[in-house]
Amino acid sequence: MIEKRLLVPDRIRRPPREGFSWLDRRFLHEYAARLSGEAVFLYLFLAAVSDQHGLSFYRDTTIAGRLRMREPDVVQAREELLIEDLIAYQPPLTQVLSLPVARLQRKDCHALRALLETPELPGGAS
Repeated sequence: MIEKRLLVPDRIRRPPREGFSWLDRRFLHEYAARLSGEAVFLYLFLAAVSDQHGLSFYRDTTIAGRLRMREPDVVQAREELLIEDLIAYQPPLTQVLSLPVARLQRKDCHALRALLETPELPGGAS
């Protein structure tokens, strides 16, 4: 029997605070466009089959059969998800992680920079 253990205990995914889906909408807005279709499909599959901690233990051959993908495509899709820090993987376990903390939007960075800049006083003194 496979012993289930959390791979990243501080990144257990929870239902999003807004909306009613188990899938955080940030995934679609911030990650899906950067991923291949296979990686998005794999992420959705893993989210669907995981337990309350985001854990699952499907083998690549089983995933490939269920998703009608080639096994090398499953491996490549998983690699994309690992690079984006969306899952953790230690065979045979995969953990769908909570999404990384949202990065500041570019416009927010400019606003933050403007707040931190010290305006020069008249006469060149600061």
